[in-house]
Amino acid sequence: MSSHRLDDLFAVFGPIRLKRFFGGEGIYAGEIMIGMAFDDIVYLTTNEETRSAFVNENCAPFKFAKPSTGEIVSTHWYAIPDRLYDDAEELAVWARAAQEAALTSKAAGRKRARASRPAIKK
Repeated sequence: MSSHRLDDLFAVFGPIRLKRFFGGEGIYAGEIMIGMAFDDIVYLTTNEETRSAFVNENCAPFKFAKPSTGEIVSTHWYAIPDRLYDDAEELAVWARAAQEAALTSKAAGRKRARASRPAIKK
């Protein structure tokens, strides 16, 4: 797969880069992962405030089965509405909301805290 295959879709949003992410690709804006692509479906990260827009559009969350138990896990990543594949301007609005959700997530806060700790010298 081309590392630039989603560039046109995100052109209005701004530059992105793709990195391997399990069986798909993570979509990064700078150092922040705002989405992922699996099987040609783009998913964006959500939080309590942004998730309702996806639910209102009948978008499905990314789900996977835990290898150890087979339990199905529903994630905070939601498929974008089909109409956004043809509307880069509106996709940019949704991608900016995903970027904000990623920046304010608990995981991002933990990463920033780890990065700000002084290195331990041996």
